[in-house]
Amino acid sequence: MTVSPKTLFEKIWDAHHVAQTAGGAHLIAIDRVFLHERTGAAALKSLAANGRPVRDPARVFAVMDHIVDTRPGRGDGTLMQGGSAFITETRAAAHAAGITLFDVNDPDQGITHVISPELGIVLPGATLVAPDSHTCTQGALGAFAWGIGSSEAEHAMATGVLRLDRPKTMRVTFTGALTAGVTPKDMALHLLATHGAGGGAGHVVEFAGEAVTALDIEGRMTLCNMATEFSAMTAIIAPDDKTFAYLAGRRHAPADFSDPYWATLTTDDSASFDHEIVIDAATIAPMVSWGTSPEHSMAVTATVPQGPERAHAYIGLDAGQTLAGTPIDAAFIGSCTNARLSDLRRAADLLRGRHIAPSIRKALVVPGSSAVKRAAEAEGLDKVFTDAGFEWRASGCSLCFFAGGESFPEGARTISSTNRNFEGRQGPGIRTHIASPETVAASAIAGVIADPRELAR
Repeated sequence: MTVSPKTLFEKIWDAHHVAQTAGGAHLIAIDRVFLHERTGAAALKSLAANGRPVRDPARVFAVMDHIVDTRPGRGDGTLMQGGSAFITETRAAAHAAGITLFDVNDPDQGITHVISPELGIVLPGATLVAPDSHTCTQGALGAFAWGIGSSEAEHAMATGVLRLDRPKTMRVTFTGALTAGVTPKDMALHLLATHGAGGGAGHVVEFAGEAVTALDIEGRMTLCNMATEFSAMTAIIAPDDKTFAYLAGRRHAPADFSDPYWATLTTDDSASFDHEIVIDAATIAPMVSWGTSPEHSMAVTATVPQGPERAHAYIGLDAGQTLAGTPIDAAFIGSCTNARLSDLRRAADLLRGRHIAPSIRKALVVPGSSAVKRAAEAEGLDKVFTDAGFEWRASGCSLCFFAGGESFPEGARTISSTNRNFEGRQGPGIRTHIASPETVAASAIAGVIADPRELAR
């Protein structure tokens, strides 16, 4: 019998397909559910109120990451009014359901999409869902991982399956090699700038090509993380030796990956996609956003293009202005996009022996997990940051999104390693330019948006 060639996504889909409904939707088996305190309590409490237990508590995890304070000595208290209730209620609901909880000061606490790979919870070929749009980050490990709502989380915990319409497939191939100073964040912003924030709508995007396979696993996570900004359902990268070496020895990972099954988790050579995009990696420069959508991004050395009037008005930049040299008031390194150890190392390399400009009113580093924080401190990176004028914080989603708690000074123009520059994303009136950690560091030193390659020379 002839077997049709399949993409990696199609192989995972078929392996987890349970049934098709009369209306054409599909039931897909879910291997892992990951909750956080912003919506976790709602899903768990609703499940309990309806008299439904968690079907398999060993497959469900929860963490305090969205609302939790990142200041030293933190506890359940938060700057967000009423925020502590999210923490205490999620804690009580998680304990009652018998699921694994990474509490506020647990050694394994961290941002969902950072700690899941760290602990080997996400695995190649697995399905994983979480009530967070950046769950697509975990596709970097070869998993089918996507964001859901709290009611869907409730359904997945009760039944072990979710109803899905089958998405289309897209392959984005980055050929060649990146030039010095260009990062996975720049790859993602270049894709968004050239193909639009809606370019991946309705698709599972597989990232491929020499420039992708050359990335380390943390770099691949950054690339997949930004797929939700591309409107993709999720993203995925085929696992390889780097993937299995990264996962080896992690708590929830298999003892070894010698079984031939793992080698099957790749797209067949002659498999077809619904849509293909090819990008020459050598053409990508360090990128910075200028407007109110990640698609409003451009090379740091370029001039602001003509865009929506509201975007220009909000960000305070006119078409034709040079982006480099624009004064900034604040700097942020953190988020599920760029707060892993490799990100902190690269930013610290530029900051070592230097200091942020006097005009910078606030500069923060928020590690992506408690494990990342400990590892960075063991290497002395925390001292590099503090000596340079940054505040060193505990792990969490602090200031990646504004939830009524901490913010930057009113009206501040901020350079940030986060993933979104929507109006008010980092606080009311805050104007955010998203960029790589290196560009954030270089800009903080200069006091203006700056090309990190100038410091690396």
